[in-house]
Amino acid sequence: MNDRLQKLIEARGPIRKVGVIGMGYVGIPSAVLFADCPTIDIVYGFQRDSPSSGHKIAMLNRGESPLKGEEPGLEPLIKKVVSAGKFRCTPDYSLISELDAVTLAIQTPFKDPKDLVPDFGPLVEGLNMAGRYIRPGALVVLESTITPGTTAGMAREVLEKASGMKAGEDFALAHAPERVMVGRLLRNIQEHDRIVGGIDAASTKRACDLYAPILTKGRIIPMTATAAEVTKTAENTFRDLQIAAANELALYCEAMGINFYSVRTGIDSLKGEGITRAILYPGAGVGGHCLTKDTYHLERGVRILNGRLDYPEGEKSIFVLARNVNDFMPRHMYNLTLSALARAGRSIKGANVTVLGWAFLGNSDDARNTPSEIYYDLLVKAGASPTVHDCYVDRYPGVDIRHDLDAALLGADAVAVMTGHDRYRSLDAARVKELSGRAHPAIIDGRNVIDPEAFIRQGFVYSGIGRGDRNSHPIVTPEPEGHATQEVHTAQHA
Repeated sequence: MNDRLQKLIEARGPIRKVGVIGMGYVGIPSAVLFADCPTIDIVYGFQRDSPSSGHKIAMLNRGESPLKGEEPGLEPLIKKVVSAGKFRCTPDYSLISELDAVTLAIQTPFKDPKDLVPDFGPLVEGLNMAGRYIRPGALVVLESTITPGTTAGMAREVLEKASGMKAGEDFALAHAPERVMVGRLLRNIQEHDRIVGGIDAASTKRACDLYAPILTKGRIIPMTATAAEVTKTAENTFRDLQIAAANELALYCEAMGINFYSVRTGIDSLKGEGITRAILYPGAGVGGHCLTKDTYHLERGVRILNGRLDYPEGEKSIFVLARNVNDFMPRHMYNLTLSALARAGRSIKGANVTVLGWAFLGNSDDARNTPSEIYYDLLVKAGASPTVHDCYVDRYPGVDIRHDLDAALLGADAVAVMTGHDRYRSLDAARVKELSGRAHPAIIDGRNVIDPEAFIRQGFVYSGIGRGDRNSHPIVTPEPEGHATQEVHTAQHA
């Protein structure tokens, strides 16, 4: 342990003043949880006063949440810590000079995953701000998901150049990756184990001291900074792999004419000591900021840090292959739409398609890397007229988001469920058909949220991911009340 750094930390005493750079899905809940901790005096949330996100400053300082999805407990906690004078959002980065610790929660996307070069621009900007104002003995923690080797490499270099100090001697530096999911942000931060990795022992210990007070059930797991980086990128890569396995099995089940969900129940029934057959659910695509790019951070890390990787010659990474399968699912939704419209006697060109859900996750307003955008673009390219509805997403660049569901369904030749919002689970088949005005509208379920039989009885042409048992159902023509329902067999099913 470096004696100089340890003495500087001891001279500062316990962590009392904290800053969080980046007021987004990670930074906001982290900041207010720090502020609610009895051992913390003040927390500053740093946010650029930009045209796109500057509005967050005033909202947060009024005690309001800029996140409009279902986030239990978040807004009341913001109000509480603002009223208590323990949290303030500000664009004044010079206040970092007063702080004992500053964390960075800034996105790290890839402009083009093929070249494995991440867009670290915003992160570097944040690091420069932190480096410019930190004082000796301060702690800097990267919460952003980053390429293995970044904390001890690029981040360290940027901070040292901006500060004129040395990491590990004059200030502490660590990586403590976030492990949250939209819709349960506060709970995840408090209950999930916290991975903490410093560039040296003194940095690791100081970072552990920062996070321990906000954990209610989770425990601190200390390790090196690079091990922490691999842990985060690998856990998301594995989840992406699991989803891809479910998606590929769903495609197989469709091809074989069987129900994926029956198969899943059967697989999941095998339980006992030493048996692990956990299987996730398929869907219309994987979105969000994490799973869509963390595989590429892991792949980049092994290239940067690798001495020699012993791997089957000429074989592609199974992690990248999984990513490609998940990227394919919005196109599969498009293919299902083509097929369903064709069965209804309708071409995709000129068809009115209602897209239900723009957020990537149910009951959330998070539309980052949404699969709906890929599906939407395919529809536009084919000459269709898509209408988008979402319960939570207020706006999105270049896309008109409707909030009136009935209005969005008017005149629909096809309805595609892209997001598993609870609102879509209660869709009434008769009402949707009435609004569509079509004898045989198509409905394509990408999240398994509707009852196929209810819609088929109303004359819909149904298609669903993983529903090989129903994707070729006979088309029904409902009779007036008191008459028997007739089946209309199309040429494909005669």
